[in-house]
Amino acid sequence: MLVDSPPEQRAETAPAPPNRRAIRTLGLLVSAVILMLVALASIAIGAKELPLDQVWHGLFHDTGTYGDVVVDERLSRTVLGLLAGAALGLSGAVLQALTRNPLADPGLLGINAGASAAVVTAITYFGVSTLDGYVWFAFAGAAVVGALVWFLGGSRGATPVRLALAGTAISAALYGYLQAVMITDGAALNKWRFWTVGSLASANDLTITQVLPFIAAGTLLALGLARPLNAVAMGDDTARALGANLGRTRALSMLAAVVLCGAATAACGPIAFVGLMVPHVVRSFTGPDLRWILPYATVLSPVLLLGADVLGRIVARPSELQVGIVTAIIGGPVFILLVRRRRTAQL
Repeated sequence: MLVDSPPEQRAETAPAPPNRRAIRTLGLLVSAVILMLVALASIAIGAKELPLDQVWHGLFHDTGTYGDVVVDERLSRTVLGLLAGAALGLSGAVLQALTRNPLADPGLLGINAGASAAVVTAITYFGVSTLDGYVWFAFAGAAVVGALVWFLGGSRGATPVRLALAGTAISAALYGYLQAVMITDGAALNKWRFWTVGSLASANDLTITQVLPFIAAGTLLALGLARPLNAVAMGDDTARALGANLGRTRALSMLAAVVLCGAATAACGPIAFVGLMVPHVVRSFTGPDLRWILPYATVLSPVLLLGADVLGRIVARPSELQVGIVTAIIGGPVFILLVRRRRTAQL
């Protein structure tokens, strides 16, 4: 016999009124326009600013001039920022729903630690020294740790608490390994520290080609999980009453998060706070319905990542601040604000 869920829980998955759906759809379109403008700014702004006519010429009439070359380089950087931003935001939203923790991010389950440990291993023991080589090691490390967290968390019997505890324990062990290797190998430390800060500066067509299939597959999988994740986010008993398959939904959600975050981390290094901030902010105006949170996070997360990248180029001219540093500077105060708001709401 099915147990009727409380009114506030039924409201979370009930269809939104037509006017609210229209407003949300319009907001999504506006967000897409903002993303396009930020992407143009990412191509036009750098150590040397380019007027929009040169940007247009470089995009559609490449003749090998200086401006065209700059546009080509910045275009790869912008495309990677779009892909990585969408992947980080979407994986953060999925993990927040999976763990029922609105302050969760991809680092909670050890994915970043797994990628970092794999990169250090590649540098120290296999002599890998290029970004193209790091990508596969980082992705493999993220995937292995994701699978290990899933296994230690109880596999199909996994609960949010078990997954979080397993991720925390594995992260602590891997960061201990990282410290041990870097203390004994100064060369590995010098190479790893440039990757770990998080940057789009080394973007190229090969890196984009390598991570694009994974990000595309992870995005489709995550967006397809919106409805079952809505049920899981309400609690196990309610999810079962609504007919959700908890084990399958959690397994597929873990897979989507690992693929998305692993690919983004492999290409850019670990970039903090994007997967935390954007889904949390989006939830404040969409409500808890993941059918809206996931698309909004997919569009707005690249806005944050590319915006931070552009800001890093402006404030440190003629050099630049890596995007991972800028997001950390922005994310620290925002995280404190989110925690304080959440604590105030619970009082």
